[in-house]
Amino acid sequence: MSGSDTGWLAAVKWDADGLVPAIAQDAADGRVLMMAWMNREALQLTAEGGYAVYWSRSRRKLWHKGEESGNRQQVREIRLDCDNDVIILQIEQIGGIACHTGRRSCFFQRLEDGEWKTVEPVLKNPSEMYGKG
Repeated sequence: MSGSDTGWLAAVKWDADGLVPAIAQDAADGRVLMMAWMNREALQLTAEGGYAVYWSRSRRKLWHKGEESGNRQQVREIRLDCDNDVIILQIEQIGGIACHTGRRSCFFQRLEDGEWKTVEPVLKNPSEMYGKG
């Protein structure tokens, strides 16, 4: 996944803020685990290092997935969609938890009868992952 030629980065259609949406998908079963944003540096670091790096819009800094929780994402494959404006990372989710709420996936709410219902259990208490009480 690495390479010194960064011409491939120029093919990505970055938004006005220099970001592209990135979807993390379980390489084993295809489950969508999360969506985050990447800037050019995050995508390059991900390709070079083999682990997911995102851009945190709220913290305005690079975010190495799992740097606090230990739930890193080892990248198996990086794909770009047909419009060159969405990235999919085929990943192995270390620890089996992608969401900061302690669930496997960030997509744990399902629309049922006009309400959002939580349909997946917490696998690990977030305070255990982040040391917050």
